[in-house]
Amino acid sequence: MASTEMARPNTQSPSSDVKTPETGPVNKGNSEAIQYPRGMVLVLIVIALVMTSASPLLTGRNDSQTIVGTAIPKITDEFHGIDDVLWYGSAFFMTVGGFQSTWGKAYKYFPLKVSYLVSIFIFELGSLICGVSPSSTAFIFGRAIAGVGAAGIASGVFTITAFSAEPKKRSTLIGIVGLSYGVASAIGPLIGGVFSDKVTWRWCFYINLPIGAVAALIVVICFHTPKHAKPAEASLLEKLSQMDLLGTALVMGSIICYILALQYGGRVYQWNSSTVIGLLVGFVVIALVFGGWETLQSERATLVPRLMKDRNVWVNSIYTFFFAGSYFVMIYYLPIYFQSIDNVSPSASGVRNLPLIISFSIAMIVSGGGITAIGIATPIMAPGAAIATVAAGLLYTLSLGTGSGKWIGYQILGGVGWGLSFQVPIIAGQNTVADTDIAPVTAIILFFQTLGGAFGISAGQAAFVNRIIASAPIMAPRVNPTALLATGVTELRLVFPGDQITGVLLAYMEGIRAAFAVGIAMAGMAFLISLFGKWNRIHVQL
Repeated sequence: MASTEMARPNTQSPSSDVKTPETGPVNKGNSEAIQYPRGMVLVLIVIALVMTSASPLLTGRNDSQTIVGTAIPKITDEFHGIDDVLWYGSAFFMTVGGFQSTWGKAYKYFPLKVSYLVSIFIFELGSLICGVSPSSTAFIFGRAIAGVGAAGIASGVFTITAFSAEPKKRSTLIGIVGLSYGVASAIGPLIGGVFSDKVTWRWCFYINLPIGAVAALIVVICFHTPKHAKPAEASLLEKLSQMDLLGTALVMGSIICYILALQYGGRVYQWNSSTVIGLLVGFVVIALVFGGWETLQSERATLVPRLMKDRNVWVNSIYTFFFAGSYFVMIYYLPIYFQSIDNVSPSASGVRNLPLIISFSIAMIVSGGGITAIGIATPIMAPGAAIATVAAGLLYTLSLGTGSGKWIGYQILGGVGWGLSFQVPIIAGQNTVADTDIAPVTAIILFFQTLGGAFGISAGQAAFVNRIIASAPIMAPRVNPTALLATGVTELRLVFPGDQITGVLLAYMEGIRAAFAVGIAMAGMAFLISLFGKWNRIHVQL
């Protein structure tokens, strides 16, 4: 049950052999003495963050999922099949999640600006690999590299925002950055659709190269690291130890076992086969080893035990895991629904996604302003999850020939639900810890958010594929399920004749509904978790 306790930051030293910065606060008690940037300086910093976040693919964290989601059907056409779709999203989320806390430590122990620019470079490299990829495997590798950089960009945006405004103004600043996110989200599907239709889907990634260069230049010129964001003092060896690279490797290994199990299960091997069971056991065992390693690492851990014991941190982390997972499942499979079932072009599919994206963006901005006004973040989490659960349930009812009024209305409702609460866990988490813990707490919450995306998309794809395999023999008895899965999403009507296509589409619809069911379950879990949150005020001197 939620409580109305006041937030009390933990002021424990990060490590016995690491000195915290002498300049700047160690907790929010001195926030009034801090010289935060104001006036034009603050405007320039916000412009730099907005420029980074507004790029349709540059942030990679969420916006790319709208543009990539629209392009995925065309990508499946070129690479001949839908088997690897779960990797297109999961490889990205896997590295974003795995390296999220590593970047959080980098921002704590290395200069903010340098770390941020390095993250942009890595993301650009991954985007280039995706753009020139000759095969599905190369494309997946590029997505993984891009995810490493995107993790740093995501942490950097929120960390720089936190160090650029006093606590009571942070939610407003995040809301402003959210506006740029909303604009990018709105135009992302359109850009992805136009590129896929008129040029090639590869331009969804090439476009990042000039945008990244301009964004990096703006950061170099406009952003000056404030004194209270001075890196913690430590030896280089200690700083590298703080990165917890073994923890990152364990996370990646565990996720890979999970994804492979879902990819193979029911498709390549039976679910009760030794291969699938072995992968699932490997997933659990490696996850347990990771947990034990994190306990031993203490302050050096990816998930710092001291911070994870804070109820506000673990509730927000688990909540965002399920909540973000439900959103990413929907944003991935709605374009597949529009382009396969309704037979619209990628650009038209992007237009049809606008009700969800625009309402999501507006709700996210309203949420930030609402938190600033009432001073409490947690009460927004439960309504957002409840609305998202209902909307996901309504989207589950979509079928062949569903009228536009329904898919528009359902998406608007979903956008309101997901938009209201998407940023809330980060805002709530940042405002209940010491300033020295803002970066690692932000990284922890983003770690769970992106991990939710990886798990959600993988589970959604497994449900999608297995349901098609089960439904095709009944609804399209003359169609080989293997041939169906090897056909690109937008090529169904070209490969299968008129007397078979109706059954094929019905089987496809069953698969899409199965993926949507994963989104329903994850949104529902987020609602239950939200009931355990603390009602911490953020407008008080902590």
